[in-house]
Amino acid sequence: MAGSNPSPGTTPGTPRVLRAMNDRAALDLLLAHGPLSRTTIGTLTGLSKPTASQLLARLESAGLVVATGTTEGRPGPNAQLYEVNARAAFAAGMDVTPLRIRAAVADLTGRTVGEFELPTPGRRAESAVGRVGEALDGAARAAGITSADVRRLVIGTPGAFDPSTGRLRYASHLPGWHSPALLDELAAALPMPVEYENDVNLVAVAEQRLGVARGHGNFVLLWNEEGLGAALVIGGRLHRGSTGGAGEVGFLPVPGTPLVRGVIKANSGGFQELAGAQVLPRLARELGVAGVDQGHYAKVAAALVADAAAADSGPNRQFLDEYATGLATGLASLVAVLDPELVVLSGEAIAAGGEPLLGRVRAELAELAAPRPRLVIGSVREHPVLRGALESALATTRDEVFDTSVPRDPG
Repeated sequence: MAGSNPSPGTTPGTPRVLRAMNDRAALDLLLAHGPLSRTTIGTLTGLSKPTASQLLARLESAGLVVATGTTEGRPGPNAQLYEVNARAAFAAGMDVTPLRIRAAVADLTGRTVGEFELPTPGRRAESAVGRVGEALDGAARAAGITSADVRRLVIGTPGAFDPSTGRLRYASHLPGWHSPALLDELAAALPMPVEYENDVNLVAVAEQRLGVARGHGNFVLLWNEEGLGAALVIGGRLHRGSTGGAGEVGFLPVPGTPLVRGVIKANSGGFQELAGAQVLPRLARELGVAGVDQGHYAKVAAALVADAAAADSGPNRQFLDEYATGLATGLASLVAVLDPELVVLSGEAIAAGGEPLLGRVRAELAELAAPRPRLVIGSVREHPVLRGALESALATTRDEVFDTSVPRDPG
C-alpha cells in the first residue's frame, strides 16, 4: 500500500483511508508503468484479485482510470488493461522572461497537450495580468480545452515573490511584475489556484523528477542562461529562504571581481560579473577569440562555449579555461557551506561546453574547495523551467485528484 495523508475528517486505519491508500498506490503504478492488468496491479500492490477488481471498479466509476485494450501474446485469455484517465484533470505551467511568456498544459499523465508562446518585448505593468491570461488561454486552446478546465497553474519567474510582502524581488529586469497588488489581481482574474516559483528552482524540480538529480535528496543546481543563479535542495526539499532569495548567487561576492555595494539597485556585481553569460562575449573579445557574433548575449555565449569546447589550443582554449575557473570560484563558496552530494550544472551557457567544460570545472573545484561533490550536466534540456512548472503543478493536482478518501461527483 502507498502512504498518503488522510483528508480532514478521516481517521487513519479506517476502511475508507485504507482504500484510498490502495487507490493511490495503484494510480501511481499506472502512471509509472503505463497500462496494467488487474492481476499485475494486484501483484504489485499485494492485493487479492477480488480486492484489486473492486479497486479498479471504484477508480473507473470515479473517472480516474479507463479500460484500454487487452494483453496479447501470452498463454490463456487476454486480460483487460487499465490506464490513468489522462483527461481527468489538467495542469498548466508558465515560464516568464522579459521577452516572452511560454505556457503549456499537461494532462494528468504528464503529457504536454498544448503549448503557446506570447512575445512580450517592452510591455509595461498594466498589461501583466492580461498577458498571463492570454498565454494561458493560448495553451488551453492548443490542448482543446478552456482555461476553466485547468486545475492548477504554476508560474516561473526570475527572482522570487517575497512571502511576507507579495512583491517580486531580485528581478528588476522583468517589467510589469512589481506591483504590490499583482498577486491579488492574478488570483481574481484566473479561474484556478496559482503558485509562483523562481525559475531556477523549477529547473531543479525538473532535474529532480525527470533528470540527473533523481534519487538525490541534497544537491545544488547552478543555472547560467539569462542570468546566473542556483537552486538549493536540502533533505529533498527546495530551500527558498525567508524572502525567497536563497540561491541568488549572481550577487555573491567572489574573488576576481570588484566589491559592489547596493547590488540589487545596480543589478550587477559578484559571481555574475565573473562567470555569467552576459560577460562571456566580452571575455572572448578580450582574449582575442575571433568571430564573436552580435545578438542576445545568452545565445552568443552558448555558441562561444560550444566552439571553445571543440578547440585544442589558442584563445578558444584559454577562454574555456577562464570560464571554468570562474564557475568553480563561485561554486567553491556554495559547496564549502552546503557540502552537497551532487552539483548539477545547467543552462545553455554551461550545457554547450559538455564534458570539456565539466572536466575543467571539476578539476578547478577540487583545488578550491574541500568537499568533493559529484558534478554533472543537467539532462532536461528542452524548456526546463516550463517542464519544472508543469511537474510542480501536476504533483499538487494529482494529490488532489487521486485522493479518493472523500466521496466525489465523477462528473
